[in-house]
Amino acid sequence: MSKFDERIKKELTSRTDDDVRALEEDIWNGINEELFERRTPEVKKRKRWVPVVAVIAAALVLAFTLQTEPGSALIKTVKDMFVPEKEIIQNLEGQDEHTNVTLNEGKDSEYVIYVDEERYKMVKGGDADVITTSEPLPDGYPEVSMEIRQFPTDKPEDLVKEIEEELKIDFPELRPMETVTEPVEGYWLHGLTESVWDGKVIDVYVMSNGKDGSFVITENYFLEAAEGHGARFTHMLQSFEIVD
Repeated sequence: MSKFDERIKKELTSRTDDDVRALEEDIWNGINEELFERRTPEVKKRKRWVPVVAVIAAALVLAFTLQTEPGSALIKTVKDMFVPEKEIIQNLEGQDEHTNVTLNEGKDSEYVIYVDEERYKMVKGGDADVITTSEPLPDGYPEVSMEIRQFPTDKPEDLVKEIEEELKIDFPELRPMETVTEPVEGYWLHGLTESVWDGKVIDVYVMSNGKDGSFVITENYFLEAAEGHGARFTHMLQSFEIVD
């Protein structure tokens, strides 16, 4: 069961009872339009969304049939999870910042993530997607990017050990691997080349894809940008949801 499915199940369990009536189709159509029909033009593949739609529809059947305050709260929760655009408040360098983020669909509709498109863009590749700065950084600045790649047949516990050994070559003082629950649930590797402003920083998260494989999210930035790009990547990654 995916992380998203678990969240839906939790909401249903805590907010509904057994008094079920028919789904109000006109309201569902309105929510469907809000969630999917108004999405950005480049998002065309919808077939892989079917599991999510089915889960949302199941939630709405229960919620609408109840016509209760908890039911309405559940609907709002579901809508908030997939609105095309929304504003978040993120703390950067000790200050709260209001940021508009846009829902983006990953490679082959395997996941969704909200991206701060005022500063970044998602570039879709053959094997992985990369979120990087909208405008190229000046010459001399290290790479700033967040790559999201899926390994369908590699288990997280095995894959993270391989990645750890590879990273030790370029990051001799790589921190010992940690298990984390934020910004995603999985394994975390963190390395720094040297303690200067442009020292290269890498964060690697290895998490289950909900099946027999893994997602690997690799963040590259530099030491001076840790509280800027590094923090923004963390906030965006908190919205990462596996769809398939």
